[in-house]
Amino acid sequence: MKIIVLIPVYNDWKSVFKLLDEINDLSLEDEFQLSVIIVNDASNFDRQEIEKSFENINSIKILNMEKNLGHTRCIATGLKYIFEKDQFDYVIPMDGDGEDNPDEIKEFLKKIKDSHEKPIVGERLKRSENMIFKICYQLHKIITFVFTGKSIKFGNYTCLPKLTVEKLIKEKATWNSFSGSLKKTENNLISIPSRRGSRYYGPSQMSFTNLIKHSLSIISVFRKTFLIRSGLFIIIYILMIKNNASIITSIPLIILLIAVYSVSNLALRENMDEFKNSLNQIKNIDEIQ
Repeated sequence: MKIIVLIPVYNDWKSVFKLLDEINDLSLEDEFQLSVIIVNDASNFDRQEIEKSFENINSIKILNMEKNLGHTRCIATGLKYIFEKDQFDYVIPMDGDGEDNPDEIKEFLKKIKDSHEKPIVGERLKRSENMIFKICYQLHKIITFVFTGKSIKFGNYTCLPKLTVEKLIKEKATWNSFSGSLKKTENNLISIPSRRGSRYYGPSQMSFTNLIKHSLSIISVFRKTFLIRSGLFIIIYILMIKNNASIITSIPLIILLIAVYSVSNLALRENMDEFKNSLNQIKNIDEIQ
């Protein structure tokens, strides 16, 4: 069974090669043939030359993008490339900085045997960030559920069968939000427990601002439901505060209207033409093993 690990990277080559070392050290059953595809998001920091071989990784390719697309679109491009240009049974997208624990690849592969070709997600049970960020992350999940009706407790770290990859590359939302698109295209998801790890080098790149954008991008996938529920909230809230209207009581309405505007703008990122032509953005491909 051929498994491809898909890793987007921008400049952080030191972390990626440490991750490759750890993937190479995994003790996998003989039935699994592991390959790696790295999507280089137009890094402006040159990677170091590899002076070692990875005996337990069948092949390693680097797709060098012509211009910077962003994390989500690199995953989308990688999925499209793999589906159209490679042979595979499952794809495991994961971050290359250490926050996705490579040991959990073994848990994904164990779960494959009784998954009946359903996608498997790493459900976040524990995070490594500070308490304020953890609270904000929980609020993000609650708000997403309240306004979309979708409970999304996973990120990029998943294990996708071929049929799911095909669905994702036909869904324009994949160009904007990976986890939102997966939840939209697949109703039956199998989960494994996943612990968010610490970066190999440097601080986490998931800032409070990035978390807000991430949350709104997911909501934009389900914007029809979001707009309906937002409208109902506005009507009910206005009726509740009509006798006590003030600048203070208007704050929730202002925040929601800003969210509606932001979600509408983010929804414009769902450009199927760009997605279909994404492989044209690959400048060249390095086969380093």
